[in-house]
Amino acid sequence: MTRGMRIAIDGPAAAGKSTIAKLVAKQLGYTYIDTGAMYRAITYKVLQRAVDLQDERSIAQLIKKTEIELHPGERVQQVMLDGIEVTDVIRSHEVTSNVSAIAALTSVRELLVAKQQELAANCSVVMDGRDIGTAVLPDAELKIFMTASVEERAQRRLAEEQSRGVTTDYETLKREISARDQADSAREISPLKKAKDAIIIDTTGKTIEEVTNSIVNYAEKRLSQ
Repeated sequence: MTRGMRIAIDGPAAAGKSTIAKLVAKQLGYTYIDTGAMYRAITYKVLQRAVDLQDERSIAQLIKKTEIELHPGERVQQVMLDGIEVTDVIRSHEVTSNVSAIAALTSVRELLVAKQQELAANCSVVMDGRDIGTAVLPDAELKIFMTASVEERAQRRLAEEQSRGVTTDYETLKREISARDQADSAREISPLKKAKDAIIIDTTGKTIEEVTNSIVNYAEKRLSQ
């Protein structure tokens, strides 16, 4: 890659990865790929079909018959599931509560990781998730690991849900985010962890603009080397 690179942004739930990744991609003129939305879309379909969350074989068969498309959007990336837009519904509390269980299934990760690698094969991308720098794009030219305190992440999630008209409780969100951290870090397949060569950015108390500019600066430095 002479005029671009692959940027992997990892981190726990509600660390601001998707928001920042989209802005970084926009500034650099790269393609943004929201891998979390892909797992959410599958989780939504599994719940809609009332498939047992532990029935890995049935879920894998469902994925093989599923089409997920990601399109640029003004506010967030538009997510299409089998030709139907599901951008907002995949952010529901029910999907959020079950996505870790689906993402922990070996066959699910294998199928979606292959799709993600295919998307990143022929263009400069900014891809965010939990195992991008370690499993999906282990040879990415720039790896970022974003984090923030549980308290700040709960406040962000609270604001996000309130903006969608969802009533929820701050303390409940704190417990759920902590549980999500534990589940994502403890799973056997591609757990949440920092790649050895990743740059850590703690977003606690920082503005979106500050974090975005920081990553863009890192990218520009890499490109100039």
